[in-house]
Amino acid sequence: MRTLNSPDRAIRIRSARTRFFLGLGIVLMALGQPMNAQQTIVASTRSVDWRNAGLPGDTPPARATNCATLNPGATAAQINSAIAACPSGQTVKLNAGTYNLAGGINFNNKSQVTLRGSGANSTFIVFGSSTGINCHGLTANVCLDASDTNWPGSPSNTANWTAGYAKGTTVLTLSSTTNLAVGKPLIIDQLDDSSDGGDIYVCETVAGNCNDDGPGGGDSGGQRTNRAQQQLVTVTAISGNQVTISPGLYMPNWRASQSPQAWWATNPIFSAGVEDLSLDHTATTNEQAGITIFNCLGCWVKGIRSINSAREHVWIYDSPRTLVRDSYFYGTKNAVSQSYGVEAFPSSDSLIVNNIFQKVTAPLMMNASCSGCVLASNFSINDYYTGSSNWLMQQVHLHAGGLDHLLVEGNVGAGMYSDLFHGTHHFITAFRNRYDGFESNGGTTTTSQTIPFPLWPLSRFYNLIGNVLGSTQRPHTRYELASGSTSFDQTIFVIGTGAQAVGNDPNTARTLMRWGNWDVVNNAARFLASEVPSAITTFSNPVPSTQVLPASFYLSARPSWWPAAKPWPAIGPDVTGGNIANVGGHAFSIPAQDCYTGVMAGPANGTGAVLPFDAAACYSASGGGVPSAPTNLRIVG
Repeated sequence: MRTLNSPDRAIRIRSARTRFFLGLGIVLMALGQPMNAQQTIVASTRSVDWRNAGLPGDTPPARATNCATLNPGATAAQINSAIAACPSGQTVKLNAGTYNLAGGINFNNKSQVTLRGSGANSTFIVFGSSTGINCHGLTANVCLDASDTNWPGSPSNTANWTAGYAKGTTVLTLSSTTNLAVGKPLIIDQLDDSSDGGDIYVCETVAGNCNDDGPGGGDSGGQRTNRAQQQLVTVTAISGNQVTISPGLYMPNWRASQSPQAWWATNPIFSAGVEDLSLDHTATTNEQAGITIFNCLGCWVKGIRSINSAREHVWIYDSPRTLVRDSYFYGTKNAVSQSYGVEAFPSSDSLIVNNIFQKVTAPLMMNASCSGCVLASNFSINDYYTGSSNWLMQQVHLHAGGLDHLLVEGNVGAGMYSDLFHGTHHFITAFRNRYDGFESNGGTTTTSQTIPFPLWPLSRFYNLIGNVLGSTQRPHTRYELASGSTSFDQTIFVIGTGAQAVGNDPNTARTLMRWGNWDVVNNAARFLASEVPSAITTFSNPVPSTQVLPASFYLSARPSWWPAAKPWPAIGPDVTGGNIANVGGHAFSIPAQDCYTGVMAGPANGTGAVLPFDAAACYSASGGGVPSAPTNLRIVG
């Protein structure tokens, strides 16, 4: 069954001379050094250093100086003027109250400025019926954008990439460096593969037998035509035509035969953010996104409430190292195709962490490459889909060709869906998630597609480690399915089957690594050598010598916003005494979930109206937060 259509194809879509981003370049180079925590389980050939994701310290700059302070009654034009006039490193502050805006908010090529409210339960921005503004061919109520329209259909600058292809390489040779400078983001790509040899096969076309969207389908529009594989990096040095980047190359298949190239914006923006306010998009009739981040390095969204956007709440477009944190996203206007929470289109090394998604059809949508991105500690409930009340929509959707090296860690939701609508995916890692494959869709219990991990054909070299899976309420009765349809909707792992236009793929199972996953069918964690691809020729993974799992694949210690009294990690086969029911004590609720059920008093099936939300009431830098009261959330009657 087709669930999501191809996005609109009609999209037409300062230099880094600041001390902040010169300093950031040093930080990024330091972070590019090898990290061994995850390598005790997942081979380095199948993973990357996910510490690169997001901003240094996972926290935006404080910017305590207010360049302007506005009160309710201020217009969109006044807010935009304040942003335009704000000196670098300062904040436009919106005091508590309601701001009814007849226009959108536009950063308009403004770097290093923060728009900050007084809290998402204190500062309320309500957009009018036609407030969506032109954000370089996209429409949004809030636009954080560069001055030039650098997009896949018409890059501002291009160069051939003539040397430096091995995984981990940090020095590329380009045919031109015009308008490129230290600190700027750089997008690299190459031609798709022309044939499938059974291992890496980057493809996005019906003609390549790698697309399940039928005739007329193809790439999602987030990458250049027939160039799905991308990585967005940061320039740290230029010497002639040799460009040093951070991080190094992630994929191992970059090569001259695929005509690799680089492209970049002449005037990207840097370090701009929106914090601590509520955005209500309900009345707007002409916006695609609540917030669009366009050609920005190190932009962020933090501590916001966003209500009833159209296509998505946050659209990350050609922007690496974006941070989306500590926020609450409620509802979308369509609640069917193109109804997303946070969408990557594309990105690299972005961090989407500690967010709540309620009544959002597809909370975490990877609709183009997102190399090295991390989706962590997010809670979703009632992934509301009006196309079919019986159809389960998973929390994470891998929905476009060219996806690679994504880390999905510590989330609580319905599952991760690796589809084949727009192409192939590689080297995805899911670690310590609580995925139940079960949902209430508008109050109706779902019975179709109720699978924690549906891995469609051409999902290769995946690593599924330490997850807690399935539901006795569904109930799940089958562990895995690689062909046929028996107990299809009651299976924990569907592997290499389930597509419409593309046949079964035995290489999905052949290249799949599983280690330490607990599921309700076996009622046990499985540490089996037979589920580790140790004998395959390319990108094999040795059988781990231990059943001890690290706490995280991207964090070296408990994050500052994690309550001191709450066990960390919260989910996994090694966790005991957890407060999530029917999983043998192997899962505690996560902070975003505690915020939803405790402070916000959210309903157990996720239905109902939008709720009050204030990140400061749920999370604190000192490690306080909501107590982990026992919860039976996501179990509906």
